[in-house]
Formats: sequence, C-alpha cells, structure tokens
Amino acid sequence: MGFRTVVIKSRAKLEVRLNSLIIRGEQEKKIFLDEINTLIIQSTAVSLTASLLCELMKNNVKVIFCDEKHNPQSELLPYYGAHNTSKRYKEQIAWDGEAKAAVWREIIKKKIEGEAALLDELGFMRQAELLRSYVSQVQENDSTNREGHAAKVYFNCLLGAGNSRKGGGFFNSCLNYGYAILLSAFNREIVASGFLTQLGIWHDNEFNQFNLACDLMEPFRVVVDKTALAIEEGDKNFKRIMANILNYKTLMDGKNTTFDLALRQFARSVFRALEQSDEAQIIFPQKILGYEL
Repeated sequence: MGFRTVVIKSRAKLEVRLNSLIIRGEQEKKIFLDEINTLIIQSTAVSLTASLLCELMKNNVKVIFCDEKHNPQSELLPYYGAHNTSKRYKEQIAWDGEAKAAVWREIIKKKIEGEAALLDELGFMRQAELLRSYVSQVQENDSTNREGHAAKVYFNCLLGAGNSRKGGGFFNSCLNYGYAILLSAFNREIVASGFLTQLGIWHDNEFNQFNLACDLMEPFRVVVDKTALAIEEGDKNFKRIMANILNYKTLMDGKNTTFDLALRQFARSVFRALEQSDEAQIIFPQKILGYEL
C-alpha cells in the first residue's frame, strides 16, 4: 500500500525498472512503485513510457497530469480497479434512493460542522453558531439546502463580503489546487473499489465524470480551506504544500493513520452504508493534524 506523493516539477524521463519508478533528470532517482500512492506530473516537459503507465495502474497509483500553468488538468484511471467490477456496477446502479438520501444528509451535516469549527477557530463566533443551527435542520437529500446557506456564510467570512469563489486570486488558486488533489484521491478509491466515478449519490451532472467523488469529498474541503489559509500570499511552493495534505496525521476510528488512508476508510464505509441501507455505517475521521472534525 503506497504512502508517498511524488511530484515531478521539471524536465525528466520516467520509466519502470525492476518494479521501481526511475526518474531521469539532472540526476537519476529510484522509488519503489509499492511506496507510491500518488504521482503528480507538474511539468509538460516530462516524458513517460507506456510500460510505466501500465505498471502504475496495476499498483493502483493515482496519476495526475498538470497543464502548462501547472494546474491539474487530467488524471489516469484504470478501466477495472477490482476483480468484481461488473458486480459492483450492478450494485451501484441499484443503490436504494432512501439510503442515498440518508447518506447525503450525514455527509452534509459533517461538512457544515467542519465549517463551523473552522469559523470558531478564526474568531467568527456568531457565524459559527449560525452554521451549527443549520446542522440540526439538514434533512434527507438536504432538501432545504442548508449546505448552500452555510456556504454563503462560510465563504463570506473566508473571502470577505463581496468576494466569491469565482473571483480568482491567490487564495482561490490554492483552494482549486487542493480540491483537485482531494477529488483525485477519492477517484482512486472509487475505482479501486470497483465502482463508477460518474454515478453519484447526490451530484448528477451529465457533464461531470466524477459525480461520486464530488459527493465523497464534501466533508473534507475544510481541510483544504484550513491549509490554504496558512499559506503566505504569493508563496510559490503552495502546490507542494497543498499536495502534502494527503500525508497529514489523522485519527480515524481511534487509530493513528494518514489523511489519505483515512479517506480510503471513509469511502469504503460509505459504500457499506449504501449497500446495507444504514447510514450508521459511515466512519468519519476524528482529528486531522490535531484539528477536530
């Protein structure tokens, strides 16, 4: 099971040799494939061999390709991540509507709780209390749109009144990059479990290939937000800092682990909840870097 996030920032040739990733740049480096969890290709001056790509997929390594501006542009996913993929597809299509509604309610409640906790930490006590009142009002499928109301209050505090997530700027760039890393982590877990990324629990956009990952990542956006707030304006290393979120020390189900492995455990608990029509099966992390969720 991989634990490294490898980022290739400059011109290099990547190939595979004896179950290892060989990086040929100014110097030659070797990393065992078994150690790699995510490979991020930040430079368009990087070349890769087809044999390497095949081995990365066999080892369930998430590969993210960036564009000329070093922003995540695409990712590589295997056709089949599990031996019983066909069975998983049928199960996913048959997920009960009421079960999906209940699971989505729990996801949104956890998301708003995390946002409230961060606002408390930033000194927005009144707004945090308002968000906590929204938590008790979340219904199945979030039919009263408590998520939307909470997001408006939340981002007004983070960005300042009059600014929006579509307004550009350094902070929004940090968020976009971090969210892309989070989305990719969940895509990997969905495919590895044998499910389709396109079929979501609540998200249902015909132009979105990653509806299910968009569902699963919602409670963890706050981790990206908190990380972005700590980055100094204009820091050129912000992408490396954001990519490192997957390595955060995390308390999950009473055990110490990494954020990436906690996401894996969370995703699989959601799948169990949907299969058994029991939202109580969902397991959320208790702490990330000492920050309670």
